[in-house]
Amino acid sequence: METENITRVSEFLLLGLSEEPELQPLIFGLFLSMYLVTVLGNLLMMLAISSDPHLHTPMYFFLSNLSFVDICFTSTTIPKMLVNIQKQSKVITYEGCITQMYFFTLFGVLDDFLLTVMAYDRFVAICHPLHYTVIMHPRLCGLLVLVSWIMCFLISLLHSLLMLRLSFCTVLEIPHFFCELNLMIQLACSDTFLNIMVLYFLVGLLGGGPLAGILYSYSRIVSCIRAMSSAQGKYKAFSTCASHLSVVSLFYCTMLGVYLSSAVTQRSQSSATASVMYTVVTPMLNPFIYSLRNKDIKGALKRFCGFTGIKRKILLRLKKCP
Repeated sequence: METENITRVSEFLLLGLSEEPELQPLIFGLFLSMYLVTVLGNLLMMLAISSDPHLHTPMYFFLSNLSFVDICFTSTTIPKMLVNIQKQSKVITYEGCITQMYFFTLFGVLDDFLLTVMAYDRFVAICHPLHYTVIMHPRLCGLLVLVSWIMCFLISLLHSLLMLRLSFCTVLEIPHFFCELNLMIQLACSDTFLNIMVLYFLVGLLGGGPLAGILYSYSRIVSCIRAMSSAQGKYKAFSTCASHLSVVSLFYCTMLGVYLSSAVTQRSQSSATASVMYTVVTPMLNPFIYSLRNKDIKGALKRFCGFTGIKRKILLRLKKCP
């Protein structure tokens, strides 16, 4: 008799951050603004790095990849949310939900891997400066990014395939603004033991492993900085990794805060609101954090914007010519 209530669903309902109609225009304007700032900020960072030969180094190569991933990470959730608010609809198709979950997992884990690779890059630069160009050669940098992409692709594919084997009942409401993996598992009517075990195992492995690598890299960096005799050398070494350390702290602290708060309150709506921090706010702040105290990035941005302005003036003059 239970099998009669278990069907292959065609769509889910994303309840979003709030069901109050009067708050929808405010939420739409706020998230549209944050999304545009995220895309433009990270895109500008990528263009500035690619256009300046002085920034064609491993550190900025990884940073440009991080900016690209941040754009993709935010684009998996926010556009659909904005469309639903605009259409006054909460519907997302079953296929769309699985696809969104796949890419959200892909780019979220890839963010984590890239931050780990960047920590290793800073470790080599500070602790082995004389061998930096030999160790961090272009082939290794490309290989590290490629391996990260392949691993994330396989992890996301595994979660998606495990999700496809589940059946869902009549309760199809997701108390979130995107198809979050854990909430999807909770909605299933069929046996979810394998999904939960794989989820916990991979969260522990992918959360603990990269974090352990980052902590180890920075423990060695701190030891190397303390061993330096020059105060100027210590300041320069610390300033090269301060931005990365800020981004890592923001990324892990917001994610940890979200899942700890959801575990304590058991309220999905408050968890959805808190998850805005790592899904939207962190990718939006990353370009500002990296360019705030980085003279190289500031110089590249000024040169890029100046070159773009000159090119626009030339094109306008050419159009005016008979």
